[in-house]
Amino acid sequence: MRKFLFYLIVALPICLASKGQTVSQKTSNLIEVPPESAGFSPERLERIDHSLQQFVTDKWMNGAVTLIMRNGKIVYYRSFGYDDVEKRIPLRKDAIFRIASQTKAITAVAVMMLYEEGKFLLDDPISRYIPEFKKPRVLNKFNPADTTYTVIPANREITIRDLLTHTSGIGYAQIGSKEANAIYFKNGITAGLGFDGYESRLLATDMKKLGRLPLMHQPGEKWTYGLNSDLLGYLVEQISGMPLDYFFRTRIFEPLGMNDTWFYLPPEKQARLANMYEFDSTGALQKAPPVLDFNGKNFRDYPKGKGTYFSGGGGLSSTVKDYAIFLQMLLNGGTYNGKRLLAQNTVRMMTMNQIGSLSLGPNKFGLGFMITTKEGSAILPTPESVFEWGGAFATTYWADPKEKMVALIYRQLWGDEHHDIADKFKVLVYQALNE
Repeated sequence: MRKFLFYLIVALPICLASKGQTVSQKTSNLIEVPPESAGFSPERLERIDHSLQQFVTDKWMNGAVTLIMRNGKIVYYRSFGYDDVEKRIPLRKDAIFRIASQTKAITAVAVMMLYEEGKFLLDDPISRYIPEFKKPRVLNKFNPADTTYTVIPANREITIRDLLTHTSGIGYAQIGSKEANAIYFKNGITAGLGFDGYESRLLATDMKKLGRLPLMHQPGEKWTYGLNSDLLGYLVEQISGMPLDYFFRTRIFEPLGMNDTWFYLPPEKQARLANMYEFDSTGALQKAPPVLDFNGKNFRDYPKGKGTYFSGGGGLSSTVKDYAIFLQMLLNGGTYNGKRLLAQNTVRMMTMNQIGSLSLGPNKFGLGFMITTKEGSAILPTPESVFEWGGAFATTYWADPKEKMVALIYRQLWGDEHHDIADKFKVLVYQALNE
């Protein structure tokens, strides 16, 4: 009966559309204002123009799209360089980028929406909802010669909070430690980005397999970046009874007016997908090949496919404007454009230190975000309480509750040799503030 009801929910909008009716789409209310009205110096903002254009000229990047908002208004929204360097095709401001790990924050919001509905508590064991994670084991000894290993029992079960904070002990496939890469590869576990078979495989299949594999360390012992958000995506599916893409679409994207954010792009949006670039062995900038070496095959243009695998840790593509809306919703305490997704105290929990004394460089981690500490604020101009992250293909964002500011810089590079551009952009943004 449950499956039948869900079919009706999913199929009805499709049927209506086929009869000449359209499914309503919310639009955002973002407007552009003069920078000085939001406390920015127009003259000092021009330093961003000069710097980013120089990075294009020096071939440190093919192009970039940037956006700065303050008090919910756009003060700077520009593109630089080329989508196709050889053909001299400019990069559009509304280009759609593979945002990879920026997906994690959206998955975290989905989890917390269900948390607010009383579906679970954060310190519940994940095995209560996904039985394959009952009685987890921890890697003890690993033999790199033949990838065999021994295990010991975990001291405790993995909790939902462990997954949100990347303290579960789950590693990353393809981009993780040599042990995680080898064990996950042997068992067919991937990072979820355009891998061979993404058109037919399901998130549920891989996450159930992951539950039978060893953790890289004891739960709660340290911070380890891993497939936690993919598992959380499966949790959302289990709790809600919806595929992850449908939950995102109906519960987050449509209410916020995020019409350009998708796991797999509709045909009419595919022409806006930004070209992927990389640096060759000599350091020269070139268009990335169709198949990338990602410790395994990764198909460059997977967002144009018709996939069934919805990676909560890295599968989405989006625009700077769409993601700015998402961040503004969080700065607003969980509401945007008259739609409330989260309560303000839930946002407070998400954007505070949730890992205690565990190490993440000078900063900490919340429920889905890195959080700038007093120590971290001494390194770059971002003040305490800024929450931020980025993606593997050179996309970066941050949100600043004190300055009421959102900023993003999106590039599309695999193997970014000039990753400090994102930090230079931070410096350039904050130096332009007058008040």
